[in-house]
Amino acid sequence: MITHPDKLLFPADGITKGELAAYYAAVAPAILPHLRGRPLTMQRFPAGIERKGFIQKDVSRGFPDWLTRVEVPKRGGTLHHALVEDARALLWVANQNCITLHVTTSRQPELAAPDLCVFDLDPARDDPEALRAAALAVRALLGELGLESWVKTSGSKGFHIVVPLDGSSGFEQVWRFSHGVGATLVKRWPELFTQEFLKAERGGRILIDTGRNGFGATLAAAYTVRALPGAPVSAPCLWAEIESGRVSPRSLSLRALRDRLEQCGELWAGLHTSGHSLDAALARVESWLTPEDWQASQAATVRRPKPRKR
Repeated sequence: MITHPDKLLFPADGITKGELAAYYAAVAPAILPHLRGRPLTMQRFPAGIERKGFIQKDVSRGFPDWLTRVEVPKRGGTLHHALVEDARALLWVANQNCITLHVTTSRQPELAAPDLCVFDLDPARDDPEALRAAALAVRALLGELGLESWVKTSGSKGFHIVVPLDGSSGFEQVWRFSHGVGATLVKRWPELFTQEFLKAERGGRILIDTGRNGFGATLAAAYTVRALPGAPVSAPCLWAEIESGRVSPRSLSLRALRDRLEQCGELWAGLHTSGHSLDAALARVESWLTPEDWQASQAATVRRPKPRKR
């Protein structure tokens, strides 16, 4: 049962909590395979998106006994994350005013073995041509390494490009691979890509963010709604739609997704049918990069603002 279904979560669009829950109920067959087994982080907006929301990971207290949980280690202790295993749990999450569902790149019971490698394109400005070129460059480089890639809109500013893995690599290897791919992209197309953490240092280039490949890091789940005007969805799409420009980061929304699923089907249905090993690909990436390349790349990703003088 959805409580207070008339509560406006997207006031400018007239989208209520009831409509959000109805969306998640309708897309449950598509979204659940991307949620099952993955520790959930909830982005909740009890007063709607025009007011500040909050992030919730731990569900150890005050939650129904039937909700499946998983204990996940963290620095100094553990957290008990919810697992969304079925439609009942998905609607319970929606009833918590959770708009966006963030998930890890590994699943219970193999939480130390990621089955996804994620590349998040984060543009500094609105430049659809550059963003499209960047997405296609990532696909081309991964293809050069013998890896099939899948793409979805972020529902925000860029695209998420994903490589399914066979579970044979740990987080350290996946992170090193993704970081090396990012460094290679910057080396080959320095005017298009950057790994600079500091926005002031990006110079209008597109951040190739590989930080979602560490243990405990998350990404917006496929088919989740983003807490932005228009209720955009982080939706799987076809590479042909990226090539043609028919799809942009926010062009697929809550109110359009059900019709799209009826017309196109679940475009990521085969994502986990042929996961890749990264052994050969990582060795090749490492052969492309010098120690100086690695050093510069690492420095860019860890750079932080200097503290202000008081």
